[in-house]
Order: sequence, then structure tokens, then C-alpha cells
Amino acid sequence: MKPSLQSRRSPLAAPAEQRRLLAGAAVPPFATALAGAGLHPLRATGLRVLQINVGKVCNQTCGHCHVDAGPDRRERMTRETAEWCMAALASAPSIDTVDVTGGAPELNECFRFLVERSRALGRHVIDRCNLTVLLLPSQGDLAEFLAAHRVQVIASLPYHRPAQTDAQRGEGVFEKSIAAIRKLNALGYGDPSSGLELDLVYNPVGAFLPPRQGAIEAQFRRELQQRWGVAFDRLFTITNMPISRFLDFLVTSGNDAAYLQRLSGAFNPAAAAGVMCRGMVSVAWDGTLYDCDFNQMLDLAVDGGAPQHVRDFDAAMLGGRTVVTGNHCYGCTAGAGSSCGGNVAP
Repeated sequence: MKPSLQSRRSPLAAPAEQRRLLAGAAVPPFATALAGAGLHPLRATGLRVLQINVGKVCNQTCGHCHVDAGPDRRERMTRETAEWCMAALASAPSIDTVDVTGGAPELNECFRFLVERSRALGRHVIDRCNLTVLLLPSQGDLAEFLAAHRVQVIASLPYHRPAQTDAQRGEGVFEKSIAAIRKLNALGYGDPSSGLELDLVYNPVGAFLPPRQGAIEAQFRRELQQRWGVAFDRLFTITNMPISRFLDFLVTSGNDAAYLQRLSGAFNPAAAAGVMCRGMVSVAWDGTLYDCDFNQMLDLAVDGGAPQHVRDFDAAMLGGRTVVTGNHCYGCTAGAGSSCGGNVAP
């Protein structure tokens, strides 16, 4: 039977096993690619984004999920850790954006505290939303809360047709996602004049690189408007990272070697120079600090010379740290590059 991308908990959930597989891939070590581009060692260039991953609890179980999130997970940020995050934010005026993710971040009891406090400190807030969470009975006022606090919503929608989306995220998810977008649209999201920004995220259903961002955005905009009557602001294309459930899919389907070779063969020095980890730091649900959400899932904490936990946050040290890299980083540097904000290079 052909392996399905839509899956349950990943058998490759152990970070050490994932790191071993990636390090043993028949591709040049990522450090070698960086050295050839004059970028080794990769260093941070300051702090502009504080990314907070509040845990792995989610109302969905998506086949591509690098967090290996789902309804059965128990990892979740406590109020104490959330308060440490806000203390760190208050101490770092260079950080202008707080990027809240999960799991489904809205299901964490600290989510609204993080939004309210970040906005009170004058920071822009991003909610990494799976859309269907907006329809849960317990989240009946969530859309209104996001609009009231001018939160930018970045929402995953694998494709503009039901079959492809449901194959990756579960049966019926596309229909629910469209209903959630309509709810956001009714509040002004997706209307450029409102100032309420709704961006969608596209990632391929399979072991492929995403197409050009501009071209697929135009296609999404046309199809979603004509077929479903919904609107959004921008579309970000993100490469599927070869970790967690997607790595399990690659191994099970026999595509792991070819996919890593495809990524490494498309290495782009311009994309490497603009990777998101150079201007951000990522906080895990337990307060441990990482260079990015992907390193977080591989248990690759920030370089030992920098603070390891958010309670010891030091913006100056973290803003000039050496970034920890590995072969999974080819996913962010292939072609036009991939980041939480889509393409990073022409």
C-alpha cells in the first residue's frame, strides 16, 4: 500500500534518531555549503522576532507537521514560562514582532495573555493558526479577540481544492478552513483597507519543492475568490522540512534520499544569507531557547555560549550568537528559500 502523507504520531518522534538520519544523508554537510557561500559559521544579525511555541496540543493531526502535534499531546507552556517570555520581550526593544505558534497556539491557556501583554508592550503579534480551531465551541469568540487586538493571522491552507488539503490535514478540513476564512473575512481580515492581515501558507502535498510564490499566490487568489468567495492578503510558500512526520513519510515512501538531494542541489547562497534564524530566537513550551522552531523539534538548543533558557534571556548575547545548523537547514535554503514568511530570496 502506498504510504499516506496524512498520518498519526510519527515513529521518528525521537529527535536523536531524526538527527542521525539527516546527518547520514548522502549530501554535502550543510556546513560545507555555508562555507562555500562565505557564511560559515552562520551568525545572528540581531533580534527582531521572538517566536513562542506554546506546545504540541492541537485539534488536528497533519501529515506534514514538523511539531508532531495532535490532540493526544500534553506538552504545553505554563503561565510562569509565559511570564518569563514577556519579561524577556520587555527587556529587548529591538524585538518588534511576537510570533506565537504551536500546536494550535490558541488552545493554550496562556495564548490570550501573551497576545494582550505583547500588544500592551507595543509589539506586532502573529498567530500561526490552523483555521479549524476558530470553529471549536470553546473558541467561539477567538476571531473577534484576534481582530480586537489587531493580530496578524498566518494560516495554513495546503491547497485551494478539497482533495489535496484533506489528504494532508484530514477529511473535512478544507470545508472547515473555508468556513473559518469567511468568519475572518466578515471581521475585515483579507480587506486591505481594514489593516487586519490574513496570510495563507502553502506547502506541497508530497516530496516536492514549492512553485514560485507569486505564481501560486495568483492561482490561490483566483480560485478561492471564484469558487469559495473568500479573500486573503498574501500567500507564503514553505518547503516541507525533512523532520518529524514528514521525514517519516519520506522514509516510508522511499523518498528520503532523493528529497534531501533535491534540497541540497537547490542550495541558494542568497536564501542562506536571509534565513529567519539570523533575526529571531525561538522559545519552546518549557522555556528552552532555540534558533528556530525546526531546531526546537530536533532538540538542537542555541549555542552553548548563549543563554539556554528564557528566564536567563540576554538580548545582546542572543543577538550575536552562532546559529546551530544541520542538514535539515537545506529545507530553508533551497531555491527561493523558505521561512515563516515565505520566500527569502529572488
